[in-house]
Amino acid sequence: MAHTFVIEKNKAGEFVAKFKHNSELIWWTEGYSSRASARNAIASILENGPEATVEEE
Repeated sequence: MAHTFVIEKNKAGEFVAKFKHNSELIWWTEGYSSRASARNAIASILENGPEATVEEE
């Protein structure tokens, strides 16, 4: 599949969850102090994302 979540360390040494499509960065989370927190962010997105509304401004 072309969509992937990636957990990487940023320059500050924090863990960041990134969402990529065909290796292109689509969005990323804030920095977390632990890899487990970044994994929890991904789990929350997967659980709550499908129910999210779309707002257009």
